[in-house]
Amino acid sequence: MPVLVGLIIGLVLGLTGAGGSLFAVPLLVLLLQLPLHEAMGIALGAVAFSALFGLIIKRGRDIIWAPALVIMAAGVITAPAGRWASAYLDEQWLLLSFSVLIVLVAVRMWRQASRDPESARVVRSQSVSGEVGQRVPVCQQDGRSWQLTTPCVMMATLGGLGVGFLSGLLGVGGGFLIVPLLNLVAGLTMRQAVSSSLLVISLVSFTGFVSYCLFNAVVDPVMLSKVGAGGMVGMLLGAGLGSRLAGSALQKVFAILLMVTLLAMWLRA
Repeated sequence: MPVLVGLIIGLVLGLTGAGGSLFAVPLLVLLLQLPLHEAMGIALGAVAFSALFGLIIKRGRDIIWAPALVIMAAGVITAPAGRWASAYLDEQWLLLSFSVLIVLVAVRMWRQASRDPESARVVRSQSVSGEVGQRVPVCQQDGRSWQLTTPCVMMATLGGLGVGFLSGLLGVGGGFLIVPLLNLVAGLTMRQAVSSSLLVISLVSFTGFVSYCLFNAVVDPVMLSKVGAGGMVGMLLGAGLGSRLAGSALQKVFAILLMVTLLAMWLRA
């Protein structure tokens, strides 16, 4: 069962432009019967492994390193703080916070699929031709370079600090924030932002996972390895199926499934 959970996590993470890691915690709670705190810790480790494997698959293609590294560095700083805060929060408050996050992301995924169907074709697990997104003057980005102007770095840093804290607090990868942050602040296209988010997700999630091990009980290495292995296989499947399945309809299905898993978590609670 842990391998199956990891497989689903990796597949969804690979087939969504943003929000796929939100499936990790509900699946670990519902299918493996883990407590919420433990599920968040395992999710951080599994998402980190899956995202890192996705980077290897892509071999750095479509990744704009400079803005991703700025956001990643800021997120790495605050992920332990989020993990520390999570250890002192009651499980019901964590569940409520996680629920609000899922609703917001599900609504955003649905609206994005309706208003900009072409952007839903961009997945993390493979390169997709085409330039989906818009340029903004905050950062002068031309597809090859990213100029480190003071306002640009400040906005990217503030966004990264928020992403890292939220990732550590709720055990999520943060792609649902990283992608629009890279798209709007750094001026990356959707394709570049989705690819670059893998770098941020892998390092920020790994930092949060290490923090979980320090602040909480040690994670079962056997379970983590099984979930992580399943996640890597899922990313491979996403690479093979992305061009056939990715689209607005699939993104709407994911949004509905997010709400269904949220309802199931509340019924279990």
